[in-house]
Amino acid sequence: MIGAGGTIGKMMTAALHGHDVITVGRNTGALTFDISEDTAVENLFKQVSPIDAIICTAGDSMTTHLSEINKASFMVGIQQKLWPQIHLVLSGIKHLNDNGSITLISGKMGELPAKGSSGKAFVNGAINSFVMAAAQEMPRGIRLNVISPSKASDINEADLIAAYKRCLTTPVNGEIIRVGYHQQ
Repeated sequence: MIGAGGTIGKMMTAALHGHDVITVGRNTGALTFDISEDTAVENLFKQVSPIDAIICTAGDSMTTHLSEINKASFMVGIQQKLWPQIHLVLSGIKHLNDNGSITLISGKMGELPAKGSSGKAFVNGAINSFVMAAAQEMPRGIRLNVISPSKASDINEADLIAAYKRCLTTPVNGEIIRVGYHQQ
């Protein structure tokens, strides 16, 4: 459980009782790794593999008005959310057991952006597109999905838990699983 110290990570860690959950965070968790550092991802998997599932609820991106956004603002999302999750997939498939599961996180702004959300919309949309494409090429029966939640404070906890468990326990693959909003 990468991002276990965040709001969604805490919910999911508590909900996965009965499973051997290894909590990973930038500053807290059984293991501390900053997944925005490529070597950290490699070192993480060396310590925990083989594993059955990877869940990532971590990643930062910027919300800034278009007139104020710049390359640095966009790079926050690329370096803290987009690339780290892609790297988790590329590295993680080498360490997952056959028929394992990888679940990433995007967000509502990837499909239903609001004013001032260009930075978030770009990153979340890219994660969604990556999952739909990469899921078609996953080896050894490994499944890849993405949870796309609305604002954490607006999410029904039971719905969120059900979405993650669906990724872990069913054959769903290449899906954007929306939680806390209805696509218009």
